[in-house]
Parts: sequence; structure tokens; C-alpha cells
Amino acid sequence: MSSDNRSDSPEKVIQIRRCACVVKGGRRFSFAAMVVVGDKRGRVGWGYGKGGEVPIAVEKAVKAANRRMVAVPLGSHTVPHQVIGRYGTSRVVLIPAAPGTGIKAGEGVRSVLESAGYTDILSKCMGSTNPINLVKAAFDALAQLRTREDVARLRGVQV
Repeated sequence: MSSDNRSDSPEKVIQIRRCACVVKGGRRFSFAAMVVVGDKRGRVGWGYGKGGEVPIAVEKAVKAANRRMVAVPLGSHTVPHQVIGRYGTSRVVLIPAAPGTGIKAGEGVRSVLESAGYTDILSKCMGSTNPINLVKAAFDALAQLRTREDVARLRGVQV
């Protein structure tokens, strides 16, 4: 992976999991990594990669995240409206906040929101607190966001 691409979108490792396979000579370990990548200008993606070593797993996850980048509405410092994202039994509520509030969120959701470029937002996680499911629920919430202009265009009215 080229270094100039990494400077545009630094990755944030959400979780590294170690799995042990018991073989005749002992245990053979493999690793899985969950990574969030974003340019802080409205594009963010997540990736999951597995490998025999941690750097290999992270590199595969970063490649997957770059392929899975999505655009989110980033008109101001916060989300345009309250939204609930779901994945499995995890739910993430994103709530608009006043300037200066900061990002009030857990580790996984915070990484997603910071990578997208939001600076002031409130969130609440309900249900399962599995970090991987929370990241996927946060992406579901971001996919549901609509700006005033989007809604006006869909309805065929002027703002």
C-alpha cells in the first residue's frame, strides 16, 4: 500500500482478535482486525481482515475499508437529524449537538464519526455492545441521514 494513500485516510484499528487452532505441535494462532478509514471530509469506510500476523490482518482490513468507502452528509459540524442505526441486536442513536460539544460516543462509534469528519455529536448505544456490530450499526445510521436539500428534492418542493 502506498504511503500517500495512507496520509489521505489514516486507519483506526477498532479491534484485533486472536484465534487459536490446536494442532499436533501446539497452538497455531491467527488474527482478525477491524479497521475504520476516513478522510474527515465526508467519506468513511470499514474493513475486516484476517491473517497469520497482526500487520497482515490490518493491511487486509485497510484494503477492504478503502473498497467500502461511503459518502455521508457533512454539511456542518453535526448530523442533520436524529437517527437510529441497527445491526443485529446492536442499536446506535446519533443525536445532533451544539457547536463545542465534541463527540460523545464510545470507542468504536467515535472512530467512525471522527473519520467521517463530524466534530459535535451525541450518541447512545443500546443492546449488544460488540464493537464490530456497533461500527456496522453506526454505518447503518449514517446511511439513513438526509439533508434538507435531499428531502426537498425528493418531495419536489422548495426549501
